[in-house]
Amino acid sequence: MPTPRSPHRAVRGLLALSLAAGGLLAAGGSPAVASPGSGPTAVVSMGDSYISGEAGRWQGNSLTNTGSRDGTDRAWTGSTYDPSRVYGTTAANGCHRSDSAEVRSAGAIASALINIACSGATTRNVFRAASGGVAYKGEAPQADQLASIAASHDVETIVLSIGGNDLGFADIIRTCATDYIVWYSYCHDDQQVEVDAKIDGVMGDVGKSVDEIRAVMSGAGYAPSDYRIVLQSYPSPIPRGADNRYAESGWARTNTGGCPFWNLDSDWARDSLVPQISSRLKRVATAKGAQFLDLRDMLQGREVCAKASKQVSPTVPASATSSEWTRWIDSNETQGPVQESVHPNHYGQLALGRCLALIHARPSGDFGCRNTAGTGASGMYLTALS
Repeated sequence: MPTPRSPHRAVRGLLALSLAAGGLLAAGGSPAVASPGSGPTAVVSMGDSYISGEAGRWQGNSLTNTGSRDGTDRAWTGSTYDPSRVYGTTAANGCHRSDSAEVRSAGAIASALINIACSGATTRNVFRAASGGVAYKGEAPQADQLASIAASHDVETIVLSIGGNDLGFADIIRTCATDYIVWYSYCHDDQQVEVDAKIDGVMGDVGKSVDEIRAVMSGAGYAPSDYRIVLQSYPSPIPRGADNRYAESGWARTNTGGCPFWNLDSDWARDSLVPQISSRLKRVATAKGAQFLDLRDMLQGREVCAKASKQVSPTVPASATSSEWTRWIDSNETQGPVQESVHPNHYGQLALGRCLALIHARPSGDFGCRNTAGTGASGMYLTALS
């Protein structure tokens, strides 16, 4: 648990009272009078789609396009599809904060589990407006949202996933899929050049995101020892070529599996791109005094088209122990919006929540989180990083 907060309670209490006296109001029009040191404990998730809960609508992938899609579509009402059953009000603006998002699936690790991440967000959507931050999808910059939370809650942990959209991860996936389907060519060579050209600047902006969070917390009266920042990396949504259950040639990877990638491109994504991003994010975390949660292996064997997992069908029910934990690519949008593609699905998010709970219980150190074959979220475990 974080170190005792008693030396700072009075400072934060006075700050909260001064904010209230200055006329700042909390939601509903009531003064924000709760002291962060004595208010409800909170864990806050910030950043992009890999932590907002994108694709939480789905529990496995099925080729059936009607009804509940063999039980995979959690938005099915029995007569129609209602994404707000999963994403709540953010089904409308596309932030897609699902009911199974990482912080929501972590269990009773704090009194309040608050998700302000938004699908598609970049680092500039995290920065405070005063530092160049930009509103996104009708919502204020996330650091500015955090300021209100820090003034009314006792924030213990802030977990951040950011940088993937700055690097153009969605564009990389799109390019690689197009090269497989249309051009019959590889993508990894030219895409690696693009990543290398961007990554230094992106990591600088990730570091600034951490600085912005610290500035907000300091402004709310928190000392660095009062809370933790956990910076997490990204899992590979596709398996290595040798671990793909569909032949490399033909249309099965496109029309059946939803994983249209060449083996060499898959190997590059799994063994070069994802580790490169993870290693650079770890360096940022170390430099900024944050904990690091490495998720590169989190979906191993549970990726879309992985041999170790199964597609759901009328005879193969959805299952956290055997179904894919990653949403496939649905470029025709026959089952929901394409933005849900290649994200951890409902099962994957339950697993991510377990990872968060595990690292929340470890007040120091950097860890990787992995799954245990044949189990659900309960089989997730941490490995210490050197």
